Amino acid sequence: MIPVYVGFDPREEIGYHVFCSSVLNNTSAPVSFIPLDQRTLGGDYQRDGTNAFIYSRFLVPYLAGYSGWALFADGCDMLCRGDVAELWALRDLYSAVQVVKHDYKTRHPRKYLGTSMEAPNDNYPRKNWSSLMLINCAHFAWRSLTPENIKEMSGAELHRFEWMKQELVGELPRQWNWLADEYGENSEAKLLHWTAGIPAFPAHADAPHAREWFSILEQTKRHAC
Repeated sequence: MIPVYVGFDPREEIGYHVFCSSVLNNTSAPVSFIPLDQRTLGGDYQRDGTNAFIYSRFLVPYLAGYSGWALFADGCDMLCRGDVAELWALRDLYSAVQVVKHDYKTRHPRKYLGTSMEAPNDNYPRKNWSSLMLINCAHFAWRSLTPENIKEMSGAELHRFEWMKQELVGELPRQWNWLADEYGENSEAKLLHWTAGIPAFPAHADAPHAREWFSILEQTKRHAC
Protein backbone atom coordinates (compact mmCIF):
# COMPACT_ATOMS: atom_id res chain seq x y z
CA MET A 1 0.00 0.00 0.00
CA ILE A 2 1.44 3.36 -1.04
CA PRO A 3 0.42 6.13 1.43
CA VAL A 4 -0.23 9.33 -0.52
CA TYR A 5 -0.61 12.43 1.62
CA VAL A 6 -2.41 15.10 -0.40
CA GLY A 7 -2.72 18.81 0.25
CA PHE A 8 -6.34 19.78 0.83
CA ASP A 9 -7.90 23.23 0.67
CA PRO A 10 -11.71 23.65 0.52
CA ARG A 11 -11.22 26.41 -2.04
CA GLU A 12 -9.58 23.90 -4.40
CA GLU A 13 -11.53 20.82 -3.37
CA ILE A 14 -12.45 19.89 -6.93
CA GLY A 15 -8.73 19.74 -7.71
CA TYR A 16 -8.20 17.26 -4.88
CA HIS A 17 -10.77 14.86 -6.32
CA VAL A 18 -9.45 15.21 -9.86
CA PHE A 19 -5.92 14.43 -8.65
CA CYS A 20 -7.00 11.35 -6.69
CA SER A 21 -8.98 10.07 -9.69
CA SER A 22 -5.98 10.55 -11.95
CA VAL A 23 -3.75 8.56 -9.57
CA LEU A 24 -6.27 5.70 -9.43
CA ASN A 25 -6.61 5.71 -13.22
CA ASN A 26 -2.93 4.88 -13.65
CA THR A 27 -1.62 3.05 -10.60
CA SER A 28 -0.63 -0.61 -10.68
CA ALA A 29 -0.35 -0.79 -6.88
CA PRO A 30 -2.87 -0.15 -4.10
CA VAL A 31 -2.77 3.39 -2.69
CA SER A 32 -4.28 5.13 0.30
CA PHE A 33 -5.08 8.84 0.22
CA ILE A 34 -4.61 10.93 3.38
CA PRO A 35 -5.90 14.50 2.89
CA LEU A 36 -4.02 17.12 4.88
CA ASP A 37 -7.14 19.01 5.90
CA GLN A 38 -6.24 21.73 8.38
CA ARG A 39 -9.55 21.22 10.19
CA THR A 40 -8.36 17.78 11.35
CA LEU A 41 -4.73 18.55 12.22
CA GLY A 42 -5.16 20.22 15.58
CA GLY A 43 -3.85 23.67 14.82
CA ASP A 44 -3.36 26.46 12.31
CA TYR A 45 -0.53 25.59 9.94
CA GLN A 46 -1.22 28.27 7.34
CA ARG A 47 0.12 31.47 8.92
CA ASP A 48 1.01 32.99 5.55
CA GLY A 49 0.87 32.00 1.90
CA THR A 50 -2.19 31.03 -0.09
CA ASN A 51 -2.73 27.28 0.36
CA ALA A 52 -4.03 25.83 3.60
CA PHE A 53 -1.39 23.08 3.46
CA ILE A 54 1.63 25.31 2.96
CA TYR A 55 3.19 24.12 6.25
CA SER A 56 1.18 21.03 7.17
CA ARG A 57 3.00 19.00 4.49
CA PHE A 58 5.97 18.87 6.86
CA LEU A 59 3.83 16.98 9.38
CA VAL A 60 3.85 13.85 7.22
CA PRO A 61 6.71 12.00 9.01
CA TYR A 62 5.14 12.86 12.39
CA LEU A 63 1.72 11.63 11.23
CA ALA A 64 3.38 8.44 9.95
CA GLY A 65 4.95 7.84 13.37
CA TYR A 66 8.42 8.50 11.95
CA SER A 67 8.34 5.11 10.26
CA GLY A 68 8.27 3.81 6.71
CA TRP A 69 7.96 5.90 3.58
CA ALA A 70 5.27 8.26 2.28
CA LEU A 71 4.51 10.33 -0.76
CA PHE A 72 3.35 13.93 -0.41
CA ALA A 73 1.79 15.84 -3.31
CA ASP A 74 0.21 19.28 -3.43
CA GLY A 75 -2.51 17.41 -5.28
CA CYS A 76 -5.11 20.17 -5.53
CA ASP A 77 -3.30 21.63 -8.54
CA MET A 78 -1.88 18.43 -9.99
CA LEU A 79 -2.81 15.66 -12.40
CA CYS A 80 -1.08 12.28 -12.38
CA ARG A 81 -0.43 10.69 -15.77
CA GLY A 82 2.07 8.04 -14.69
CA ASP A 83 2.01 5.03 -12.41
CA VAL A 84 2.86 6.11 -8.84
CA ALA A 85 4.31 2.62 -8.33
CA GLU A 86 7.12 3.73 -10.66
CA LEU A 87 7.71 6.79 -8.50
CA TRP A 88 7.57 4.66 -5.35
CA ALA A 89 10.26 2.40 -6.81
CA LEU A 90 12.70 5.35 -6.87
CA ARG A 91 13.06 5.36 -3.05
CA ASP A 92 16.67 5.90 -2.00
CA LEU A 93 17.52 4.67 1.51
CA TYR A 94 20.36 7.19 1.78
CA SER A 95 18.03 10.18 1.32
CA ALA A 96 15.73 11.72 3.90
CA VAL A 97 13.60 13.20 1.14
CA GLN A 98 13.59 13.17 -2.65
CA VAL A 99 12.25 16.03 -4.75
CA VAL A 100 12.36 17.50 -8.24
CA LYS A 101 15.00 20.22 -7.93
CA HIS A 102 13.45 23.05 -9.94
CA ASP A 103 15.56 26.09 -10.82
CA TYR A 104 13.48 28.70 -12.63
CA LYS A 105 12.03 32.21 -12.60
CA THR A 106 8.25 32.30 -12.79
CA ARG A 107 6.45 33.55 -15.86
CA HIS A 108 3.46 34.55 -13.72
CA PRO A 109 3.97 37.48 -11.32
CA ARG A 110 0.59 36.73 -9.69
CA LYS A 111 -1.14 33.42 -9.04
CA TYR A 112 -4.73 32.22 -8.55
CA LEU A 113 -6.00 35.13 -10.62
CA GLY A 114 -9.58 36.18 -9.98
CA THR A 115 -10.00 34.12 -6.80
CA SER A 116 -9.92 34.84 -3.07
CA MET A 117 -6.49 33.20 -3.06
CA GLU A 118 -4.94 35.66 -5.51
CA ALA A 119 -1.47 36.71 -4.37
CA PRO A 120 2.00 37.66 -5.62
CA ASN A 121 3.88 34.72 -7.09
CA ASP A 122 7.33 35.50 -5.74
CA ASN A 123 10.57 33.95 -6.89
CA TYR A 124 12.75 32.33 -4.25
CA PRO A 125 15.42 29.60 -4.06
CA ARG A 126 14.14 26.03 -4.34
CA LYS A 127 10.68 27.16 -5.35
CA ASN A 128 8.29 24.19 -5.62
CA TRP A 129 10.81 21.62 -4.38
CA SER A 130 8.45 20.67 -1.55
CA SER A 131 5.36 20.41 -3.75
CA LEU A 132 6.08 16.74 -4.39
CA MET A 133 8.15 14.78 -1.86
CA LEU A 134 9.09 11.13 -1.59
CA ILE A 135 9.71 11.01 2.16
CA ASN A 136 11.80 8.57 4.16
CA CYS A 137 9.76 9.11 7.34
CA ALA A 138 12.04 6.86 9.38
CA HIS A 139 15.15 8.92 8.64
CA PHE A 140 16.50 10.53 11.77
CA ALA A 141 16.65 13.94 10.05
CA TRP A 142 12.87 14.23 10.33
CA ARG A 143 12.82 13.78 14.11
CA SER A 144 13.51 17.49 14.60
CA LEU A 145 10.17 18.37 12.99
CA THR A 146 7.26 18.25 15.44
CA PRO A 147 3.92 20.05 15.31
CA GLU A 148 5.26 22.59 17.80
CA ASN A 149 8.45 23.59 16.02
CA ILE A 150 6.86 23.52 12.55
CA LYS A 151 4.63 26.34 13.80
CA GLU A 152 7.74 28.30 14.84
CA MET A 153 9.93 27.78 11.76
CA SER A 154 9.87 30.15 8.80
CA GLY A 155 8.62 29.19 5.37
CA ALA A 156 12.14 29.63 3.97
CA GLU A 157 13.62 27.22 6.52
CA LEU A 158 11.01 24.57 5.84
CA HIS A 159 10.58 24.73 2.07
CA ARG A 160 14.32 24.99 1.39
CA PHE A 161 15.07 22.09 3.76
CA GLU A 162 17.54 24.28 5.63
CA TRP A 163 17.07 22.19 8.79
CA MET A 164 18.66 19.06 7.31
CA LYS A 165 22.05 18.30 5.77
CA GLN A 166 21.81 19.09 2.07
CA GLU A 167 23.28 15.78 0.97
CA LEU A 168 20.14 14.16 2.41
CA VAL A 169 17.93 15.90 -0.16
CA GLY A 170 17.80 13.46 -3.06
CA GLU A 171 16.57 14.12 -6.57
CA LEU A 172 13.65 12.88 -8.66
CA PRO A 173 13.22 13.08 -12.46
CA ARG A 174 11.60 16.32 -13.57
CA GLN A 175 8.75 14.53 -15.32
CA TRP A 176 7.37 13.62 -11.88
CA ASN A 177 6.64 17.29 -11.09
CA TRP A 178 6.28 19.00 -14.44
CA LEU A 179 5.30 22.66 -13.98
CA ALA A 180 2.92 22.91 -16.92
CA ASP A 181 2.25 26.64 -16.72
CA GLU A 182 5.98 27.39 -16.40
CA TYR A 183 7.62 24.84 -18.69
CA GLY A 184 4.85 24.36 -21.27
CA GLU A 185 3.43 21.14 -22.67
CA ASN A 186 5.26 17.84 -22.33
CA SER A 187 3.82 14.57 -23.61
CA GLU A 188 6.34 12.64 -21.49
CA ALA A 189 5.38 14.24 -18.16
CA LYS A 190 4.32 11.76 -15.47
CA LEU A 191 2.71 14.36 -13.21
CA LEU A 192 1.43 17.78 -14.26
CA HIS A 193 1.48 20.69 -11.83
CA TRP A 194 -0.25 24.03 -12.44
CA THR A 195 1.54 26.33 -10.00
CA ALA A 196 -0.23 29.56 -10.95
CA GLY A 197 -3.77 28.16 -10.75
CA ILE A 198 -5.72 25.07 -11.75
CA PRO A 199 -7.74 25.08 -14.98
CA ALA A 200 -10.94 25.19 -12.89
CA PHE A 201 -10.20 28.87 -12.25
CA PRO A 202 -11.52 30.81 -15.28
CA ALA A 203 -8.35 32.88 -15.65
CA HIS A 204 -6.31 29.68 -15.97
CA ALA A 205 -8.69 27.63 -18.10
CA ASP A 206 -6.38 27.81 -21.13
CA ALA A 207 -3.20 26.74 -19.34
CA PRO A 208 -1.03 24.06 -21.00
CA HIS A 209 -2.61 20.60 -20.70
CA ALA A 210 -5.86 22.13 -19.36
CA ARG A 211 -7.91 19.86 -21.65
CA GLU A 212 -6.52 16.82 -19.86
CA TRP A 213 -7.56 18.24 -16.51
CA PHE A 214 -11.11 18.90 -17.72
CA SER A 215 -11.26 15.41 -19.23
CA ILE A 216 -10.51 13.81 -15.84
CA LEU A 217 -12.98 16.19 -14.19
CA GLU A 218 -15.77 15.03 -16.53
CA GLN A 219 -14.84 11.40 -15.98
CA THR A 220 -14.94 11.91 -12.21
CA LYS A 221 -18.36 13.55 -12.42
CA ARG A 222 -19.75 10.72 -14.58
CA HIS A 223 -18.54 8.09 -12.14
CA ALA A 224 -20.20 9.97 -9.28
CA CYS A 225 -23.62 9.75 -10.91
